[in-house]
Amino acid sequence: MPIPLFNSIASWLLKKRYHQIELFLKYPAEVQEEVLEQLLEIAEDTEIGKRHDFESIENYKTFRERVPIVSYEDIEPNIERTRRGEQNVFWPTAIKWFAKSSGTTNAKSKFIPVSAEALEDCHYKSGKDMLCLYLNNNENSQLFTGKGLRLGGSKQLYEDNGSSFGDLSAILIDNMPLWAEFSSTPSNKVSLMGEWESKLMAIIDESTRENVTSLAGVPSWMLVLLNKVLDETGKDHLFQVWENLEVYFHGGVSFNPYKEQYQKLLPRKSFKYYEIYNASEGFFAIQDRNNADDLLLMLDYGIFYEFIPMDVFGTETEQAIPLWEVQKDINYAIIITTNAGLWRYKIGDTVRFTSTDPYRIKVTGRTKHHINVFGEELIIENAEEALKSVCSKTGAEIKDYTAGPIFMVGKEKGAHEWIIEFRKPPEKLDYFTEIFDNALKSLNSDYEAKRYNNTTLNMPSVHMARENLFYDWLKSKDKLGGQHKIPRLSNKRDYLEELLNMNS
Repeated sequence: MPIPLFNSIASWLLKKRYHQIELFLKYPAEVQEEVLEQLLEIAEDTEIGKRHDFESIENYKTFRERVPIVSYEDIEPNIERTRRGEQNVFWPTAIKWFAKSSGTTNAKSKFIPVSAEALEDCHYKSGKDMLCLYLNNNENSQLFTGKGLRLGGSKQLYEDNGSSFGDLSAILIDNMPLWAEFSSTPSNKVSLMGEWESKLMAIIDESTRENVTSLAGVPSWMLVLLNKVLDETGKDHLFQVWENLEVYFHGGVSFNPYKEQYQKLLPRKSFKYYEIYNASEGFFAIQDRNNADDLLLMLDYGIFYEFIPMDVFGTETEQAIPLWEVQKDINYAIIITTNAGLWRYKIGDTVRFTSTDPYRIKVTGRTKHHINVFGEELIIENAEEALKSVCSKTGAEIKDYTAGPIFMVGKEKGAHEWIIEFRKPPEKLDYFTEIFDNALKSLNSDYEAKRYNNTTLNMPSVHMARENLFYDWLKSKDKLGGQHKIPRLSNKRDYLEELLNMNS
């Protein structure tokens, strides 16, 4: 099919989907209630369905009373049974794939079930919707006159008792529809390469020959690739390599620390950035407006959402609420029930609603990735905003960072300890630390109270990391590329101690 004709047909089909999106924009509660009803009906004859008598559950209230909220550790035995070949445990259709979660650098892996329904009605549907929303806002787009450069983790799939496991991106590529493969670069063969540094060169070799119109991938690793593209081609910016580039679809980590670096690589005001929010457990939200900093929660992907306010999360009074009861500007932990057989599952992410008509969110961090050793409740959103502010004032550019507590010893007060790898360091680290501390105070009243007159917390300690410290640390754990992330905040010192040792 000629590319201009393909571009026209694809654009028309994707824009047609927008009318379905308008349905859940108008009737969000009804759409979510219908999703829950369908999930319960489909799974009523599974082992889980019979245990909780799904057949007699007629409304959300009964569902909440009867089905417990669970963590991965709670459901791991059932997942292991399914991995060994048992079926109809938590979902009626055969579970053939498991996404080996790489969201953290923890040694223990999670194996998240991926059903055929989740692939088709969530992951692939969201890929089309990402393009649909973009095209709806940019009618003159020529996206499909070229290809999208995708960067995933994509290590090979491993077979085990008739099922397969690996990175989610490998599962998606292995089952990719023809339309997606036709419009993407690099080839599936290169995308599935396991060794990161060889893969990087293979991607550059293939993709620099293509007319690339879009980029998709995690900001930290995409930045590594794009800088390498310029090194290899000798060009000054990316439009000299791909003149028709028009949008970057990004997710996985906050874009704030990287935005200015991307703007230097892509010096064109018309270039667009679109954020997505997905995980091994599902695809949840997509930026639906040009230049927005929040994401539209997608309500018809076979995922039923609940939320726990973080001020009661993990306490005896914790209780989840449905979407139609959430309020703006409250930090919530997300609970999901999905078409892959996850029932009231804690995914470990936190969000804040910026709008309830329609439901738009900002990802604020992880339930376990914060610092609250001294009652300061410092979340990733605070850290990202403070670092963005201090970089703007000092001209510094940050590549990666992590932070943890300095525990109280005897009469010595506590503090936060930060290791920051700069692409462009500040002239004076002490000044950087001072205004960073002030920015955190302005964003977080609990932190400010603990810092008042050094009541509980001393001034933060900031270390300047050597070049490639975080890259070398991830390499030592065989976690280069794709979806692997630096753990930003922790209540423990494990990451800090390893990095400080490598830094010296």
